[in-house]
This record gives sequence, structure tokens and C-alpha cells, in this order.
Amino acid sequence: MEDGKPLDAVPGYDRDAYEKYQSDVIVDLMQHYGFKYVAINPGASFRGLHDSIVNYGDNSPNMLVCQHEETAVQIAHGYARASGEPMACIVHDLVGLLHGQMAIYYAFVDRAPVFVIGATGPMDESRRRPRSDWSHTAMNQGEAVRNFTKFDYQPHTIHGVVDSFQRAYSSMVTEPAGPIYMCYDAMLQEEKLTADIRMPAPGTALAPAPMQADPAALEPIVDALLAAECPYIMAEYSGRHEGSFDKLVELAETLGVAVWDLNGSLCFPGRHPQNLSMCTENLRKTDAILALDARDWEKATAKLDSTSRTVVSHLKPDVLWMEVGFHEIGIGSWALDYGRYLTKSHSALGDPRLAMPQMVAIAKAKLAASPELQARVDARKAMFAERSTALFAKWEAQALVNRDASPLTLPRLAQEVWDVIKDEDWVLSNGTLKDWARKLWNFDKPYQHPGRSLGTSTEIGLSLGCALAHKDTGKLVVALQPDGDLMFDAGALWTAAKHRLPILIVMFNNRAYYNDWEHQIRVARQRGTDESKAHIGMDIFDPEPDFGAIARGMGMYGEGPIENPADVAAALRRAIAVVKSGKPALVDIITQHR
Repeated sequence: MEDGKPLDAVPGYDRDAYEKYQSDVIVDLMQHYGFKYVAINPGASFRGLHDSIVNYGDNSPNMLVCQHEETAVQIAHGYARASGEPMACIVHDLVGLLHGQMAIYYAFVDRAPVFVIGATGPMDESRRRPRSDWSHTAMNQGEAVRNFTKFDYQPHTIHGVVDSFQRAYSSMVTEPAGPIYMCYDAMLQEEKLTADIRMPAPGTALAPAPMQADPAALEPIVDALLAAECPYIMAEYSGRHEGSFDKLVELAETLGVAVWDLNGSLCFPGRHPQNLSMCTENLRKTDAILALDARDWEKATAKLDSTSRTVVSHLKPDVLWMEVGFHEIGIGSWALDYGRYLTKSHSALGDPRLAMPQMVAIAKAKLAASPELQARVDARKAMFAERSTALFAKWEAQALVNRDASPLTLPRLAQEVWDVIKDEDWVLSNGTLKDWARKLWNFDKPYQHPGRSLGTSTEIGLSLGCALAHKDTGKLVVALQPDGDLMFDAGALWTAAKHRLPILIVMFNNRAYYNDWEHQIRVARQRGTDESKAHIGMDIFDPEPDFGAIARGMGMYGEGPIENPADVAAALRRAIAVVKSGKPALVDIITQHR
């Protein structure tokens, strides 16, 4: 770019005559693989690649400037969850990689395809600048993230760049998906290109086709679900792929099973009459469960006493566990993110987007041959519909308790937001207000929620990635943003303003790291110590951050803090008008702790 104009619009510019550098090859690959955006925190270690993106690539992929490497990785993570397409990010050298480690780990845990690019000081000692190039160079930089990436590589010459890039992309998007790390030597980037580098041919396969499950393994699973009295499907990641939302609806309706959406992605319509998510009472009656691309089966099916760390199952001892998905090939030996092993009676390794239609076909054939079996399915569906109706009625009644309190209760905040967005084409980017949004809103389109919130210091970046994915679509992206999370990287608000990411950020501001505060309350009660001191080291007050002022200081619309429930709706409508103009807006709402 020159003065904001594309280089090919500058008099005398001829891209074919442009003297190429080795970093241009990386840009060619990024464009070949269709990367639209790359999030960066600036750093000199990739100055060669940076120049190639801007000048050789005409800022394609488009660069988003972030204030921290964690945010850069999180934006790519959130974009991948919301769009179904991988995104790239660039971290500066060894130090930037260390900054971004936590976000890369969460992308790994969440099975998000993120193409992380880093750099190292010259491996050729004679080319290293004193001090900085030495302290920014490691013998094996990828080792820092090897335990939580699917692939990492550092090509030694330009001839290794194309092969490793192709392998990294294919590994990244093959299920179970996950982040990869490519490390490019600073001098490799900055050297002139003196050899012809063979690029992937048009039409080259970017990744393998999805894995097909063995039909012989699927049939007994279908038989067990049809024969059960109270069967369940527990789905977690199946909604990540286009069309799978509707496929699960067809499968559940054909089999007559209840569905528990574990919220790793939006897998199933929230108000479907067979949706019994978050209903532990019904779990006590189930006799067969199919885990559909689900990782941690125990959290949803057991009651945890957080004080004593004891776990009591909601299930009958003889419940029949079955699985379709990737659990066995998504297990590592470093992070124990796979949960406790529960014995399975039937297991099929394969992609649910292919397995679900197979299972529907098997079930329809069996139902057509047995009117008695079809009657059983119909009776179960009626039973689940009755329970689902009662469940949502119970939540709506619970939401009225202490409704006019100030600060707002979480159900009141969820209801206020719902009332102003329900007629919009909306997307909830991340958090769910302790599940109250799931209980009170109507999630009926697959794109409306890309998945649950993860750890603290992840949510604002994931939400901005979601907003980027839906930019220029006319969808209203809403983030229910915790205060403690935003305190980790308030600078992310500047990125939203800089790149005009249209997002409504509604602060869920309880002025505390309350999850940990609650743990201190439990310990105090167990030990008989002073419970009134549990907030020490956990509170975010004295002084209270003014998030509306922080937002305005970062160049976006900001309003609040608001404590009176009667003032919330008007403030949200004012902010929505700003978002519809193509800019981000934040409304700071003070809430109760839980």
C-alpha cells in the first residue's frame, strides 16, 4: 500500500517485475489457502513477512493490529469457531510465542483450527544482531507449544516452506482440529528469492475427506437407542460443521431421543421439544446415552461438591454408554483435558457429519418394518416434549425471583438483552451469563452461538473473532462480557474500534473474580474461618473500573455503569444503533455476583 492506495494503482508498479523475497512465498501460500485475515502484535522478527503482506500481497490477508499476542490468537480462535474457516495469527519471535501460549492452549482444548506463525532470530550466528537476536532465538522454539499443537515446524531453507505449510494446514483442519505453529527464521524471510519454488497446483486437495464411521459399528448403537426407555444424545462439537445442526435434529426426531447440548458449539435448537439440556432430573431416568463428538462426559452427568471435591453421578449404575466421534484420537499425554474414562458398550470412530445420516437411514429402515417400534418412538417424543415445556416454564419462573433488585440479577440482565435483540438477526459470541441466556433465549439457528466461554482472559478476544467472522453480514453480534476477563486485555477494545468490528459488548460486571471468591467462601465455611474476608484478593472495586470511560478512551461508544434495571433497555437500544452503523459499542451493567 502507498498512502492508502493498492500498489497496483501506483504509477510504475508492476507486480511481475517486483523483486521477490523469500517471505513473499509465505504470502503466496496464505493467499492460495484462502486466509482472509491475520491478527498480529507487531514485532521485528517477522518484519520481512510483514513487508511482504503489505507490499507484495497488497495487505492480503488483511492485518488486524492487537495489543497482546493472546488477543491475536483468540481473535483467530473466535473467527474459526464462528465462521468454520481457519484464521492465521502472527506472534513475535520466542517472546511473543511465550505470551501467546495460554491462548494457543485454549485453542487446542477447544479444537479450533488456528494457523499460528512465529519467527526466530537468524539461526546463522553470523547474521544475528547483538543481544536481541540471541535472546529471541531458541534451539527448538516449537517445543514451547508442542504439547498443545497438532503440528509444528521450522523450515531451514525456502525449499521446506511449501511442503511444511501444506502439511500444517491439512493437520490443522483434519478432525479433531487444532492449532499448529510454523516458525520462520528472520533471515529466511529477508533473503531475496533466487530459486523457483513450486507452489501447490490449483485444485490440490487441502485436507483429507471426513472420516467415515464403520456402518457395522453404528447399527448396534441405533438398536440400543431405539430399544431404550429414556435415551439421550449428548452433543458437544458436532455443530461446528455446516449442516450438522439440522442433521442432529433429524437424527433425534427419527430415534425419538432427548438431546443435551454440551455447548461446545450450538448443536441443537434450544427450544426444540426434545431439548433437555441442563436437566439433571431427566438424566436420573436415562438408560442409554450416545456421546456424539463429546469430550468430557462426566461434567454434565454428575453433581460436584466443590468443597470436598466429591463427584456423585446423576445416572443409574447400569446406564449404557456409547460414542460416535474422535475421543480416542484426541487424547494427549500432557494436558488431561479428556476427562475421566467411562466404559463404553459401543464405540464408532468417525465424523458425526457423515455418521448422523447413516444412523438416520438405519433407523428409518427399522422403524418402517416395525409399527410397534415407531409407536415407542412417538411416545418417547411426547414424553420429552412435556418435560421440556415444564423445564422452560420452571426457568422462566425462577427468572422472576428478585427481578427488580439493583444491581441486576443475572436472569434479569439476560431477559433485558433478549427483549431488545430477539427481533434482530443476532449472534451470541461467547458467554451465556451462567447459562441464563440458554434458559431464556431462543437459539434456533446454527450460527447463533459458536460455543461456550473458556477460561478467564479468553472471552473478549473470542468475541472479537466472532464479530470479525460476521462483519458485513448484517448480523447483530452480542458479547456478554465479564469484567474480570476484560481487565486482562482492555486494549482489545482499541482493536475493535480500529478495525470497526460491529459488536455489542454488554458488561456482566459483578466487580469481582467471583468464581474464585466463591471458592474462598467454601474453604472458609469448611475451615470455620472468617467468610467475610473471602473477597480479599478477589474483588475488582476500590477503585471500580469505569468500563464505559475505558471504551470511550479506546475510540468506541461506551455507556454506564448502570445499576437500575429500568435504565438498561434504553441504553442497549442506543448502543445497538451504534453497532448497526458499523462500529463497536459497550454498555457497562452492574450485576449481582451470581
